[in-house]
Amino acid sequence: MHGSSPLSRRAAFGLAAAAIPLAAATPAHATTVIGGARLARAGIQGTGLPKKLTAAAWLVADSDSGEVLASFNAHKRLAPASTLKMLFADTVLKKFDRTERHKVVDAEIADVPSGSSLVGIKPGITYTVEQLWQGVFLRSGNDAVHVLSHMNGGIAKTVAEMQARAEDLQALDTHVVSPDGFDHKGQLSSAYDLTLFARHGLKSADFREYCHTRTADFPAGGRKTFQIQNTDRLLTGAWGVKTYEGLIGVKNGYTSNAGNTFTGAATRGGRTLLVTVMHPKSGYNAVYEETAALLDWGFGKGSSAKAVGTLVEPLSEGGAKATPTGKAATAAAGAPGSASSGDPSPWRLLEGAGGTVALLAGGAWALRRRRKDRPGQAD
Repeated sequence: MHGSSPLSRRAAFGLAAAAIPLAAATPAHATTVIGGARLARAGIQGTGLPKKLTAAAWLVADSDSGEVLASFNAHKRLAPASTLKMLFADTVLKKFDRTERHKVVDAEIADVPSGSSLVGIKPGITYTVEQLWQGVFLRSGNDAVHVLSHMNGGIAKTVAEMQARAEDLQALDTHVVSPDGFDHKGQLSSAYDLTLFARHGLKSADFREYCHTRTADFPAGGRKTFQIQNTDRLLTGAWGVKTYEGLIGVKNGYTSNAGNTFTGAATRGGRTLLVTVMHPKSGYNAVYEETAALLDWGFGKGSSAKAVGTLVEPLSEGGAKATPTGKAATAAAGAPGSASSGDPSPWRLLEGAGGTVALLAGGAWALRRRRKDRPGQAD
């Protein structure tokens, strides 16, 4: 559709998607909960946890063993914001050599939602793949995500591949509508699924390097560059947040709908822990403060904690197929922005030989203005 306007291209895509027959919605009737039955129970799972936790959902896990050490609403489906970029990276990262060069054209950033966080990509400038990924990980740049998605064959193809990857990882609370995490109706994930994304992504050396990079020089045209800084405050110590000893990464996010979300990984004494915190009720730094408190617990009391569940392995890597989360796991779901995992309508998934295709129809690309602590941007 080269030469057409962004609006006409989106309208054409919406019409094409609308023409596809809808698969009948099949509610999940689970006999078991992915990761273990305790992850579906109401209340905090685990003992001796920090007292002042305000998040709508959180989870602490050992990255190596996959043991879930403690959780709260692990499978509650919530808007993920830019933490969904972990799944994007895990899906697309290995497709392009980091030294590959790409000249950006207007069409590749024309469909970036208004109000997005941006790294500052400009048409006509040539970037290396490494620089584009730095834009994704450090600045949570939706413009970088869209360029890489177009390099990957387009937004719709990338969304379909991300959904297929989520299903392979057995992250069945997740429904992908856009690759950048921007607010779209029906785009959901969970603390459990985001932790799966981080754990699998960190197996890649490039993924680990990018999410641990604090600053980088980014092209501004010609020989000019400007410095970009990682928006992960536990890594950089920005905005009054104390850096966390041993922190690896991974990814933060914010929208007015999702609030603040964060998945962090840290290593101490040869042990790596993963913590995901979603939608804390207090201020912008609460997501980092509560993550740090849960990491402290994990490296302390959590060292002798009995597991309350487990992070399942990907199907493609020999993982046993788990049963989708059913009513038991979604009983606690009900906060704004959440949805029952047994009711995907109107964002149903179509099964096909080419993998799972996410149906984007009837307003899936309606833009939603969002606010952030820095005006005009949203992670």
